[in-house]
Amino acid sequence: MSGSSIVWRRRRSAAAGVWREFRGNRGGLVGLVVLGAVVVLALLVPLLTDEAGLDVTRVDAPLWAPPSAEHWLGTDNTGRDVLLLTWWGTRVSLVVGLAATVLSVGIGSLIGVLAAHFGGWASATLLRVTDFFLVLPSLVLAIALSTVLPRGLGTIVLAIGVTSWPSTALLVRAQTLTIEGRPFIERARALGGGHRHVIGRHVLPAVLPLVFVNTTLTVASAIVAESTLSFLGLGDPTRVSWGSMLHTATVQGAVSKGAWWFLLPPGLGVVVVVLAFTSCGRALETVLDPRLRGER
Repeated sequence: MSGSSIVWRRRRSAAAGVWREFRGNRGGLVGLVVLGAVVVLALLVPLLTDEAGLDVTRVDAPLWAPPSAEHWLGTDNTGRDVLLLTWWGTRVSLVVGLAATVLSVGIGSLIGVLAAHFGGWASATLLRVTDFFLVLPSLVLAIALSTVLPRGLGTIVLAIGVTSWPSTALLVRAQTLTIEGRPFIERARALGGGHRHVIGRHVLPAVLPLVFVNTTLTVASAIVAESTLSFLGLGDPTRVSWGSMLHTATVQGAVSKGAWWFLLPPGLGVVVVVLAFTSCGRALETVLDPRLRGER
């Protein structure tokens, strides 16, 4: 049996063990089921609904109509179906949350690994940059970027991604420092392993579990940030998201009109998805960190 096949066999065995531990965590399992259902609904919405229902010029329905057999969650100030808006808003919130998380975790992981591995002036420079972004209020900086740059989903992803990476960088740096001090790293260097070999073959595989856990938690924060920016009117005006629905409901006076059906669905959507991601992240953190297994 070759060395690579042995490695892959061990990895599959480790993954199976992680899944067994994860299934024992009820909160994490419930969160995973909820996320699976939300993702399936987001993927099926173009197939099961007509996007034309989002166009205010093509809607012929009463304004502010309460929930009924025809409109299960009522209509908004333009006569659009709130259920349809909420359903389509799921896609935007998930896409922005995942894309911003990939950008944030990518930047943070890269800076954290490089700062811990090289040390010296490189580490000092990267840490000063991290401290600069860390002391700045991320939401205020994201608002400033969203105001200056052209409005769109790309701007929101960029604004969230470039302002939320410092915490990931510090976590990855601490984990990398712990790994760099282990004997197998010294053996790899003694055998002639360069920076690319040490980072790619030893450091990254050991850091990835922490990065994966942090990713699930960062997605929840990114979705909240996207909803906040859209609620403040800084989102993409051509897209429907949960935050933009809350913004419209506030501007159009849904509270004074008693149109609770326009406020609750997007708000509950944000809460449910964020709690699901957080539950999955906490469960993974418990599974991958043996010190936390006794606290379940």
